[in-house]
Amino acid sequence: MKKNNDSLSKILPVLFGFFIMGVVDLTGTAINYVKVDFELNDTMANMLSLSCFFWFLILSVPTGMLMNRIGRKNTVLISFMFTLCGLLLPFLTYRFLSAIVAFTLIGIGNTIIQVALNPLVSNVVSKEKLTGSLTMGQFIKALASWLGPNVAAWMAATTLGWRYVFPVFAVVTLLAAFWLWTTRIREDESERKATTSFLATFSLLKDTKILLFFIGILILVGVDVGINATLPKYIMERCPEVTSVPEADRLKSYFYFIVRAVGAFTGGVLLMKIPERKFYAVSAWLAFVGLIGILFADSLWSILACVVIIALGYSNLFAVIFSKALKHIPEKANEISSLLIVGVSGGILALLLGVVSDLFGTQWAAVSILAVMWIYIVWLIKPINSLK
Repeated sequence: MKKNNDSLSKILPVLFGFFIMGVVDLTGTAINYVKVDFELNDTMANMLSLSCFFWFLILSVPTGMLMNRIGRKNTVLISFMFTLCGLLLPFLTYRFLSAIVAFTLIGIGNTIIQVALNPLVSNVVSKEKLTGSLTMGQFIKALASWLGPNVAAWMAATTLGWRYVFPVFAVVTLLAAFWLWTTRIREDESERKATTSFLATFSLLKDTKILLFFIGILILVGVDVGINATLPKYIMERCPEVTSVPEADRLKSYFYFIVRAVGAFTGGVLLMKIPERKFYAVSAWLAFVGLIGILFADSLWSILACVVIIALGYSNLFAVIFSKALKHIPEKANEISSLLIVGVSGGILALLLGVVSDLFGTQWAAVSILAVMWIYIVWLIKPINSLK
């Protein structure tokens, strides 16, 4: 297949799709506001994460099958429509049930876009630039993740209310859909004619490397969603000077999401020059140090310093694992993409964290679970090093 390499007119609208992918991180912000608005405990509030991330478990493989029939670009456009509907619902009616339905639609849209967008990047960049491009996509996604809490906090300080963050992102989603729709991207006809099934897709787990990468994605997303949902409550619990959800959420946005964006941008540049395996090892250890440190931090600034370390370490790992998997069996890119995105259902972990924090009466218990889970990501360094 002849790639549409080095054409910014094709690369930019595809990469901007990662901004819409970042809409899913509104889940963590919404959990904390909805908890206050409807006077819920952590378990009930974290049901939003279940309604959103459950669909990665159910729809990832069918999305891969759909992508084989209608193409990657058309599949991404469908994801925009689901996301748009989900973003409009809380603006039209705000109840706990409507919030659940809204994040169900956002979860469906995000499942579809995560399956289709990553392989679509391979249609507009060369194989050598794939990892760096996916990392740049994660940078753009992190920008959306950073904007969400800040726009919500700004709206919360006005008479409009925090939920007006949803129509803002809805407008951006509509613009992104129009931009990609008007962009001509050449896809290999063999990609559309390919056929697959649930059995064929999950049979890829027989490949040991693919299985390890799949578990890695589960852990990565579980930790990310866990930090997103737990960090503001953890800060308020440990730091009496932080007294409101908007303030704690804003700290999360600056010290976690904006640092992740900077880390992803820097990583996108560095990964063009240094081996992925070395970059992965340093990143995995860095995040682990941050997770251990935050458990023993006893002041706001020491907690935020650990958050910065976690964010820098985390920022490029998803892209490295995804790229390694795609390059491991390139002829099965669609199937591998849909399989790995099943791993994004790891975001359901936030519900477990809510149960644990309610059971022990402290967010420290939830954060400690995240640190234990991260040991797998450190262990994965050896399998990553075994690949070229």
